[in-house]
Amino acid sequence: MTTSAETSETTLRGTPVVPGIAAGPVLHVRGEVSPDAIERFGDGDFADAGAALAAYDEAVGAVARTYTDKADAAQGAAAEVLTASAGLASDKGLRSAVAKNLESGQGVVTAVQGAVEQFVTIFTNMGGLMAERVADLRDIERRLVAHLVGEPAPGVPTPTEPSVLVAEDLAPSDTSGLDPDLVTALVTERGGATSHTAIIARQLGIPCVVGAAGVLSVPEGAFVVVDGEAGTIEQGADPEAARDRVDESRRLRAELAGWSGPAATSDGLPVKLLANVADGPSAESASEEPVQGVGLFRTELCFLNRRDEPSVEEQADIYAEVLAPYSDGRYVVVRTLDAGSDKPIAFATRSGEENPALGVRGLRLSYDNPGLMDRQLDAIALAAERTGTDTRVMAPMVATVTEAADFAGRVRDRGLKAGVMVEIPSAALLAHRMLQVVDFLSIGTNDLTQYAMAADRMATDLAHLTDPWQPAVLQLIAITAHAGTEAGKPVGVCGEAAADPLLATALIGMGISSLSMAARAVRPVGAQLGKVSLDTCEAAAEAALGAPDPMAGRAAVRELLGH
Repeated sequence: MTTSAETSETTLRGTPVVPGIAAGPVLHVRGEVSPDAIERFGDGDFADAGAALAAYDEAVGAVARTYTDKADAAQGAAAEVLTASAGLASDKGLRSAVAKNLESGQGVVTAVQGAVEQFVTIFTNMGGLMAERVADLRDIERRLVAHLVGEPAPGVPTPTEPSVLVAEDLAPSDTSGLDPDLVTALVTERGGATSHTAIIARQLGIPCVVGAAGVLSVPEGAFVVVDGEAGTIEQGADPEAARDRVDESRRLRAELAGWSGPAATSDGLPVKLLANVADGPSAESASEEPVQGVGLFRTELCFLNRRDEPSVEEQADIYAEVLAPYSDGRYVVVRTLDAGSDKPIAFATRSGEENPALGVRGLRLSYDNPGLMDRQLDAIALAAERTGTDTRVMAPMVATVTEAADFAGRVRDRGLKAGVMVEIPSAALLAHRMLQVVDFLSIGTNDLTQYAMAADRMATDLAHLTDPWQPAVLQLIAITAHAGTEAGKPVGVCGEAAADPLLATALIGMGISSLSMAARAVRPVGAQLGKVSLDTCEAAAEAALGAPDPMAGRAAVRELLGH
């Protein structure tokens, strides 16, 4: 069996995430707090458990502020995951576990480590998107302990020269502030194509390979060449030849960055390229890119830190900020609350579910709380009326045609176009019937891959299964796209797969009509599509669908396109 982490004498292989070739010395990320500092700190010599808990609360405040400050300085995906980490650091359940450990006589550092370990076990057993938060929990633990013992926060060292950053895994707080001039590539031993490292690397445009088993054994300072399209990390390459490859890669990337749209294949088939946004600032920034609108407005990310549900008027104000930049004739697709699993919202999400990734999340929240959906739809309609922007609404986690029809009725009652996300395999298999009751479909490849392959997105040992190039996942996409062609209705992709220029050619060949992605990825995708004809895209689709595994699919499409 071929996996995404094979090795040879001079080359390591992982899952390619961001295309581009980079070379330089390896710089390891050492994220642990000094054992000597922990030993010197001991139990902290606090008067009692209450005093120790107060020190913990002070550390939590400082760590949460660090995440929030980083989120304020970031945009898009980086801001989203940093905001979520700030909320996780302040979690009441985590605090309760620490307090219980302190009352049992543990020192504060041991209490924190034990509480985090408890939550790591819970999240890991839950699987799915919750398991993806384990890396964030570990980062929070390191930062809390460092603050308690008086050490600087762990994280990425500042390179003294352009370097290739190598780590077991990277937390959002590590990747969000990277300087692309000094960090030429990212390589992690863990993680998959939809991990936080992968998502933020795409936003930064840094060549990236994840799930590369054995990469931590490469000595610090060793010269390596990272190919973010082939997924390889080469050791022992000739530096002069490597620099020529890097220069050519940079030239090609600069050429791609100069693309200005509109998107179309070389023989004139128009393709809609859209942006994924989270709030007003990210929508404003994305509107300046060559996009034809927003294909995914993640409304739940506006409310991660809210305890109470905002009023209809307050929600309308928030949504209007996102819609306003696109009142020039472009359109915005608003996703209703995708709360639950890894995005708990206090006023919406159920607590105590054994497996929230397969539980009451997304549209399912409206089962016993229909008012939550109705108030959000009222607010979206009000924002659309205020701004005059062409506004479309879609629901996440739709499994049945009955669910789709009920949702579509609610949306159309408010004068808006209705669609649903295809994230559950049942929705893909019934796409032709879904399109009888809705106006459009949007494929969320991150969750579709996870649910189709029954594989946790963050399980490194299963990274070859959680790759969107899996032929079974592509087959579900092709089924959905064909249904759209038959019905004469649009079918888009808004998962991370849309940001892969190579895969984009195959998706268009399957009949996908729009691709929505991080704004930073739009130009490379648009430029790539402009170089190929529809016939070539269809051949790419056949090659990817017919491949035995993701790596073979990538190789076949690369060869077809002459990469």
